[in-house]
Amino acid sequence: MNKDDISKFDISTQLTMLGRDPAEQFGFVNAPLYKGSTIIYKTLDDIEARRSRFSYGTAGSPTIAHLEDAWTQLTGAEGTVLSSSGLGAVALALFSTTKAGDHILVPDSVYRPTRNFCNQMLARYGVTTTYYDPMIGADIERLIGPNTSTLFLEAPGSQTFEVQDVPAMVAIARRHGVKTILDNTWATPIFFRGHDHGIDLTVEAGTKYLGGHSDILLGLVTANQACWPALRATYDAMSMLPGAEDCMQALRGMRTLFLRLKEAERRGLELARWLSERPEVSRVLHPAFESCPGHAHWKRDFKGSSGLFSIVLAPGYSRDGLAAMLDNLSIFSMGFSWGGYESLVIPFDCRTYRTATHWQAEGFALRLQVGLEDMDDLKNDLARGFERLAAAS
Repeated sequence: MNKDDISKFDISTQLTMLGRDPAEQFGFVNAPLYKGSTIIYKTLDDIEARRSRFSYGTAGSPTIAHLEDAWTQLTGAEGTVLSSSGLGAVALALFSTTKAGDHILVPDSVYRPTRNFCNQMLARYGVTTTYYDPMIGADIERLIGPNTSTLFLEAPGSQTFEVQDVPAMVAIARRHGVKTILDNTWATPIFFRGHDHGIDLTVEAGTKYLGGHSDILLGLVTANQACWPALRATYDAMSMLPGAEDCMQALRGMRTLFLRLKEAERRGLELARWLSERPEVSRVLHPAFESCPGHAHWKRDFKGSSGLFSIVLAPGYSRDGLAAMLDNLSIFSMGFSWGGYESLVIPFDCRTYRTATHWQAEGFALRLQVGLEDMDDLKNDLARGFERLAAAS
């Protein structure tokens, strides 16, 4: 079935069809795994003309192409390139839109490794970064200068979950000829399609929900027609491709992505509501909650929410109490990733690195990833943790 035929179906149906063709796979449901570095040419003319879709292993493989083609259709992009990590995807996107002497705009709530990349790597090549309040909206215009090439967005923001006004900011960027990049890892194309809202390039960490099992590292970058040539040229120059096995596992994860995200949404909302009623919790940072900054933008633009959110504890608890809570959890583990089947929690404090806004928290802040464990078990694990928090404080 061709791509036009698939596009008429609902997203959950498309996910079962994209990136495979049993008619070309001897009837097997899934495409085979291709691994290798060397491509063989039959004639002198062929090798001189590089007459092959894959001239060398760094140019990709059928396995990589299956995932690229599937993601391109899923996101409504002109093309997709892959990287070995989500941060690698961010780097590819930014390298494709910047040059020495450029100025870029990045939200203060951005994923911290993206901030480090801008401050440490791009700065070495003469690209300056201005961090802005993620809730600035159309007022972003006052920060655009004559050498501003790129507006980076992340919705919702890392750790603190501010939802940016993407359409308003895109409109301003286009008026000034500024390229836009969106980190869309939290929502995925299931809940938000950046290109439908005018974004030029989207980046995602397939490590998270696309993989779904905490066993791959993968980044994906998509571009619209105007930005695709530069993105592909950047990719070809750097050969930052992922391993074939990771792409195969990502294709497998794609088949259940819709079901897992809908379940993550249900579980995330249930646990967030339960936490909002706990006396130990001062507030919940979840885009679907009216109290979350940018909730109206989320309600207008997004089709759902995933299973990642944060809470701020009530004041008065000690670090010893926090340690007693987190060190002895039975189900929640402490780890920096998310999107897998296991529940995770990390403490965070944005005060040490934010520069455009002042992060104010009345108590300790925790980010939670809701996994697939029994919900009562998860609640009981946190409830016992809260008891230890209070006792040790």
